[in-house]
Amino acid sequence: MVINQIPLATIPTSSSISHISAMAGNASVMRRLYLSFYNWIVFIGWVQVSWSMILALLENGYEAVYAAVEQHLLFAQTAAIMEILHSIVGLVRSPVSSTIPQITGRLFMIWGILWSFPETHTHIFVTSLLISWCITEVTRYCFYGMKESFGFTPSWLLWLRYSTFIVCLPVGTVSEVGLVYIILPFMKASGKYCLRMPNKWNFSFTYFYASIFFMVLYAPVYPRLFRYLIAQRKKALAKAKTTKLYSRAIYSDFCSRLQLRLLPFLEQISKSVLEWKCRNTDYLFPW
Repeated sequence: MVINQIPLATIPTSSSISHISAMAGNASVMRRLYLSFYNWIVFIGWVQVSWSMILALLENGYEAVYAAVEQHLLFAQTAAIMEILHSIVGLVRSPVSSTIPQITGRLFMIWGILWSFPETHTHIFVTSLLISWCITEVTRYCFYGMKESFGFTPSWLLWLRYSTFIVCLPVGTVSEVGLVYIILPFMKASGKYCLRMPNKWNFSFTYFYASIFFMVLYAPVYPRLFRYLIAQRKKALAKAKTTKLYSRAIYSDFCSRLQLRLLPFLEQISKSVLEWKCRNTDYLFPW
């Protein structure tokens, strides 16, 4: 009988396994440091957007909101392009299929609509849009910042992370569609971002019709996205509840075991104290 022999060089040694484990550990630390830095930076950006928006609303009304938040908004939302890359390379578990529509839709709104057409700046839909975005993003980036930095998140923050979209997503969607709709006449009249025939590429593009297509696309995309977020919410909250119950069970078991171990010791101490009192009663109470 012939036994296949494995060359010794192909068998991993304990030192090589330790080296691989150390490299994996270093990669995990670098990943957490990077994601912590990214989430806190973007969190600060959205806090600035929120604060500027609140001040503008209190001082000058909703007409002045966009002018007050524009620079912070462009930075905070454009930085989200990195999230597509994070999803593609596997830094996060978010599926690419849901990440790309959300990020590209936001970029289209801030650059293709708000930044490109000043006629939208004083509309009330801008304020409702920014309120829904700010609530969602401040909560989300704070949640992931704490999770990557400290390894845990408070239960109230977990609930907010997976619940605010129930109100904010419909409000944001109506605001986005409304802004695209009201800007269509200005868009058609200006001819901005259009490529007309003839040209050397033999290709034409009309931004007006592309925006209409984007607006109509909400009909099939919105229900799917909402159902996906509802499923994520149920999964996250159920997992958190299970973890909490498990932690309580461990704590209860620990307390029971500790009580069983300490009870004989405490009884012995009590017995010794009583014996000492009995022996020294005359000394303590001479009368």
